[in-house]
Amino acid sequence: MALTNLSRMIAAGLLACAASVASLPPALAADKVTLLTNWFAQAEHGGFYQAKATGLYDKAGLDVTIKMGGPQVNGSQLLLAGDADFMMGYDIQVLKGREQNLPLLTIASSFQFDLQGIMTHDDVADLAALKGRPILIAGSSRTTFWPWLRAKYGFTDDQIRPYTFNLQPFFADNTVAQQAYPSSEPYQAEQQNVKVKFFPLADGGYPPYGSTIVTTEKMIADKPDLVSRFVKASLEGWRDYVKNPEPANALIKAANAKMTDGQLAFAIERLRAMKAIDSGDAATLGVGIITAERYEKTYDFLVTNGLLSPTVDWHKAFDDRFVKNLKIGVN
Repeated sequence: MALTNLSRMIAAGLLACAASVASLPPALAADKVTLLTNWFAQAEHGGFYQAKATGLYDKAGLDVTIKMGGPQVNGSQLLLAGDADFMMGYDIQVLKGREQNLPLLTIASSFQFDLQGIMTHDDVADLAALKGRPILIAGSSRTTFWPWLRAKYGFTDDQIRPYTFNLQPFFADNTVAQQAYPSSEPYQAEQQNVKVKFFPLADGGYPPYGSTIVTTEKMIADKPDLVSRFVKASLEGWRDYVKNPEPANALIKAANAKMTDGQLAFAIERLRAMKAIDSGDAATLGVGIITAERYEKTYDFLVTNGLLSPTVDWHKAFDDRFVKNLKIGVN
């Protein structure tokens, strides 16, 4: 009899526990978020992959999917169609979108300057020395940095040669220069034992930010807290990536089978050496900072060179509320 009573007591206790657990509020599900990058996975996307690999997004209550971009991917179109919530963008892209009344907004920046530059053979002293020489550029560059180079250094359109992302024309002719990123084409040249120099356009005053975080007016209006959490976790990812890139690199290589350890190591060294993440305003205002003063310079450059209507309200393309008070430092 005693055993029977004990069994009943245990059973009652278990039922009570089950009822208590059932009465607890369900755990909040993480918000699903999709980020569209601007190219195949690489070190220049490292901060986002780091935030995913190390649980920074999880901690912020975010379930983030990172989709790779590529040469045929129209990021703005996918963002506006709702296929992505955020994208890695570009100041000129957003301002040109605003010219077409597209509700795009820059809300933070991975890099404090555009990483774009010109790669030359080792005998070239500076960019000014390229006047009159052939320069390989992609078609899209004619409406971004080429007008700036033309105005800054007196280059002419008859210097342009098409860049098809094949370095053989550069290797074959010592008089040729070409557009490049510090972590990509110079690395390929190094693998071929070709000595080169790389001149960042930003060193000459080219104004855009590099690899910005872009979203839509609707996202900001409907989910400002989600936007805030995504920006903060992403920028913390960039802070951590330059210190210990291995977690992100594992995801990058999984997403992009063509990415090698050597390429990643070269790219990270260049990002650190150039202080792409923590130079300029970021040195005092924190990783990811964007300022109205800098953004207006890009607007002025576009208008001056006839690339943007002066009627565009650049203030509507820019929103610093999610980053200006974070002050995330690299050290």
